[in-house]
Amino acid sequence: MKFHGILVPLVTPFNNDNSLDVETLKQLTQAFIDKGVAGIVACGTTGEYYALNEEEREIVLKTVAEIAKGKVTLIAGVNDLSTEGAVNRAKQAKDLGYEGLMLAPPAYSLPDQKGVIAHYETVAAATDLPIIMYNFPDRIGIEIEYETVVHLAKNPNIVAIKESSGDFSRALRLLQTQFDNFEVICGCDDQPVDFFFWGAKSWIAGAANVFPEEQVALFNASQEGDWEKARQIMLDIYPAIHSMESGNYNQKAKLGCLKGEIHVGTVRQPLSDLSEEEKEEFLSFFKSNVAVK
Repeated sequence: MKFHGILVPLVTPFNNDNSLDVETLKQLTQAFIDKGVAGIVACGTTGEYYALNEEEREIVLKTVAEIAKGKVTLIAGVNDLSTEGAVNRAKQAKDLGYEGLMLAPPAYSLPDQKGVIAHYETVAAATDLPIIMYNFPDRIGIEIEYETVVHLAKNPNIVAIKESSGDFSRALRLLQTQFDNFEVICGCDDQPVDFFFWGAKSWIAGAANVFPEEQVALFNASQEGDWEKARQIMLDIYPAIHSMESGNYNQKAKLGCLKGEIHVGTVRQPLSDLSEEEKEEFLSFFKSNVAVK
């Protein structure tokens, strides 16, 4: 699995009646490919996987694979409240042609680190697809602790961690650890320049739904050692990213999709929609923002 570069955890478009908008999903998938992203993550958190029924989930995975297979890396989010559920979703992803998996510890149950290890090792034993662990304690309620990461990184089927804790001291410790065939991926939309400076090669960013070409340009600049350009791109997109990180992230990822140029509908319950005032305020970021070429 090749995952260096920008990987988009794709939003899931809905029609005005809140049904799945398959045609827009096709258009959106192709648009991100055209803008140079390295991969697409389907049914991730930004894709509202928790609000999809099983039939819709399969349609989303099939639709994205139909458009993107062979063009960019395909990763399926396989989060579930149980380990058995995650195993079943991993098998489904394999059957549908996905090349990798992204998996967080189960939410709500608050497993200890022994349980976290068992969760990942059980899923890894049930599939030959490479797994990206997802550390996002604000969402899940627990952290994949450093020693747990070191232990799980020795499993050949566990190839990376998306680090979304927001604690760059922790991220820096991971980035400076001498892993074998294991990578630390930026999962914080406001820290990519820091991650890339310290050697990260990938950024899985919900904000890539909004700024795909800018984020590709930022990544490319960092790989060329053009840190001034990377900093300038981050300065340009930071106001909108800071707004997203400050609250209503999924709502803003959908409203601002391709800088507001494509309508993907609103979020499903239990999330609530933005007010008209909030929408206008967020969209104002793009009226003065010049896209990076």
